[in-house]
Order: sequence, then C-alpha cells, then structure tokens
Amino acid sequence: MTEVFGFGPVGAAIAVGHARDVRRFASRDHFAAYNGTGPIEMSSGGRVVHRLSRRGNRQLNHAIHIAAITQIRHPHSPGRSYDDRKVAEGKTKKESIRALKRRISGALYRRLVADAAKRGPGGQAGTTQSRVTGITPRQPALRKATPGPAPSVRLRARRDPRQHREHQPARLLDNKEGFDRHSH
Repeated sequence: MTEVFGFGPVGAAIAVGHARDVRRFASRDHFAAYNGTGPIEMSSGGRVVHRLSRRGNRQLNHAIHIAAITQIRHPHSPGRSYDDRKVAEGKTKKESIRALKRRISGALYRRLVADAAKRGPGGQAGTTQSRVTGITPRQPALRKATPGPAPSVRLRARRDPRQHREHQPARLLDNKEGFDRHSH
C-alpha cells in the first residue's frame, strides 16, 4: 500500500483498516463510491456537470486527499503531471484535484486487490507460518479457557432499604399544619 505515492504508514493503515476485505467491492467504481471520490452528476438540460460527493467514508477520503496534495506538491510525481494536464484541459484546480483523487482511489483498489490475492488462509500474509522462526504451528491457537482468579473480596448482603429510618415515607402534612410550623 505504501507503494502508492503519497501514502505513508498511517495513510496505508487507514486505507487497509477502512477497506477491510476488498472483495466486498465489485469494482473500482464501487470502491470509489465507498470512499467518496466517485463524482456525482448534477446535469440539467444539455449541460453536464459533476460535483463533489460528500458521501462515503470521510476518513478514507481524507487519506486519499492528503496523498493527492502530496503528489501535487512534488514535481516528479505522477500526480503532478496528471494535475497539470487536467488544468491545461480547462478544468479548475478543485476539479483537477477531484479527478486526481479518483485516480488515486483506482490505484488503491488495484493495490488492495493484489494484496488480497497474496493473503494466506487467515486473512493476512504469513498466517500459516511464523515469520521469525519459520516453524509451522502444530497446536490449535485456542485452548480451553483457564479459570480466572478466585474473588478475594466477599460481597456483603444488601440490607432491605425499608428497614432504615432515612428511607421511611415522609408524613404528609396538610397545608394548614405546614404553614403554621414555618411561620413561627
């Protein structure tokens, strides 16, 4: 995931965490709709206009936005040349950034699909074998649960609140009696 220009470890973790299993997206267009980089058409009459989508996963959209801005700021990046080309075609700066975000979303989708193809049976690469020792686990990961520690504090039996004086119902006073007592 960090092979996509502009995605560091944090952006990659956000992308992987929010995308979860990429097989739930039928295509890169569905992934773009999920992360909010797919444009929404707002056409009227003969005029075709696309606007910014405020739908989708906003945290994943933000990570893609940061990657797009990073690519635009570096002159040697593929995103900078793409952005320059879109501006030369007559798009506004915001429209060109939106198009670049959509392109980065497609690159992320391809990377997620490629990574999913390399996964082991546990869902992530390397789950069948220990990476450090090279030993295949022989025992099941989950055993019978061990009992917890015995409680060290003995709980007291609760008293019936009706036995305490504080909890006895107050004697109702009629208006005359209450008035006389407070006036003196």
